[in-house]
Order: sequence, then C-alpha cells, then structure tokens
Amino acid sequence: MLRNTLPLPLTAAASAAAIAVVAALGAAGTASAAPTAAGKTPTCDVSGLKASLTDKGGHQNGMSHEGTVLVLTNTSDRTCALRGYPGLQLEDAQHNAVTTNTTWGSTYFIPDPGKNTLLVRPGGSAEAALAWAHADAPRMVQAGYLRVTPPASHGFLTVPFERVVTNGDLSVTAFARSIDVS
Repeated sequence: MLRNTLPLPLTAAASAAAIAVVAALGAAGTASAAPTAAGKTPTCDVSGLKASLTDKGGHQNGMSHEGTVLVLTNTSDRTCALRGYPGLQLEDAQHNAVTTNTTWGSTYFIPDPGKNTLLVRPGGSAEAALAWAHADAPRMVQAGYLRVTPPASHGFLTVPFERVVTNGDLSVTAFARSIDVS
C-alpha cells in the first residue's frame, strides 16, 4: 500500500489534475470554447500574447473602406482565456497617441460573432475583424502604429499600421476562433 507522507488537500489535488489536463491539451495549439477541467482559466495577458495583422483571405478594400484581420497568438506555455473586444488606439510614426474612436460590433465586411469565451492554447490564436475608412473628411489621421489592448487587460501590444484613417474611426468585431473573409 502506498502512502502519502504529505497529503495534498482536495482542492490542491484537483488543481494539479486540472493543470495536467490543460498541459496535455495545450499541444493542439488552437482556440476552443470548451471549459477546462477546473472550470477556471486565467485571462490572457499581454506578456503571453503577440499581436499581428493579416490579410487572410485577401485584404478587404472597396468604396473608401479597408479591412484586415487582427490576430492575438498565445506565446505562453499555458492556456488562457479571451472574451470580447480589443481596445484600439492609433499612434503616429513617433508612437504618440492619436485621437481614436473605436466601435465594437459588425464591420462593413464581417458580422460580429458576439462575445464568447475562447480558450487559447499555447501557440493558438484568436481573430477579430478590423475595418476603417480612408475617404476625404475634415480630419484624416496618418497612423504609423496600432495599440491593441486585449479584453480585460490593462497593458497593450503595438503593431505597425501605416494607414490613413478617416477621423481616426475604427470598427472591430469581438474575438472569435477564426474570421472567415471569403
């Protein structure tokens, strides 16, 4: 008969089992909407995320509007949760904040998937559709960078974003497992 000399409390044992399950599942590298064994997953933090923009499915451009896909990739070694919309802030070429207005919801090219909790495994990612106009207006913003604040985060990530944005107005969907731009 085996005997523990330092027995773990039930909650610690359950936590250890949950960590083992999450670690085993982490190898898949995809986002998932399923809960973890423990039912709690830490929110994704900027220290374990990488932001990028991609023209997955082709850059959306037409009638003075543009769009792209914003991707957050989990670079940490643990599964984390994302739920909702990113905060966005335009910066000029010198990284100075520029007045930005962000609208959450559907963009001109993608309907909003709504808030869903996504579990993002190590190496996995979540996507949001990002759109803006570049039509003549009294205030045209020449952006150099885009600050991206993940949902429920206080920090931000910065990506190059050399675009002209009408009035500094951006629209973005909630994060989803994948954005279909077909």
